[in-house]
Amino acid sequence: MRHALPVRREVTEGPADPDLSDAGHQQSAHLAEYLRAEVLAALYASPLRRAVQTAAPLAAATGLPVGIVDGVAEFDRLSDTYIPAEEMKATNHPRWQAMLSGEHVDGDESQDEFRARVLGSVEALIDAHPGDKIVVICHGGVINAYLAHVLGLDATVRGFFYPNYTSIHRIIASRSGHRSIVTVNETSHLRGTGLPVGING
Repeated sequence: MRHALPVRREVTEGPADPDLSDAGHQQSAHLAEYLRAEVLAALYASPLRRAVQTAAPLAAATGLPVGIVDGVAEFDRLSDTYIPAEEMKATNHPRWQAMLSGEHVDGDESQDEFRARVLGSVEALIDAHPGDKIVVICHGGVINAYLAHVLGLDATVRGFFYPNYTSIHRIIASRSGHRSIVTVNETSHLRGTGLPVGING
């Protein structure tokens, strides 16, 4: 799952690592209510604030602790700037253009390093939970990297699609190593709320 909507944050020292916006906290609450009835074995999140804060209502609803997994942090986790993607697109921000073209941006992890980290981390979680349904709250780049891997897409593609805020992407992982995509960009929990969804809403 992708995290909820964060605030824009630019700092002069250290990583930006923004908190959720007010709308983001509401999105997270709707997500938790939507998933309350599902039988979940474990809940994990990236160490970045926007992911941990998105996980908090679901942890409260299910009683599951939030396991922090550094390997599913975003490729720009050390950047001193965080601008929501739809804001970058609307202003044609240079960082947006760089992301689309696959250019390396200072403060970002290389595509090869990022992809290897994400795939290794997600597969380790799958191996640790045979037969279980688990939740991993992470980031758009992480979701892109893993789904591109499942689909057999070019490893250099960084943003082949846009995961909406608090979107669910369901993958079935067999013990034989086969991975099947069940849903992509599932956001039924935001329907009719008036909350922002992402670039398309």
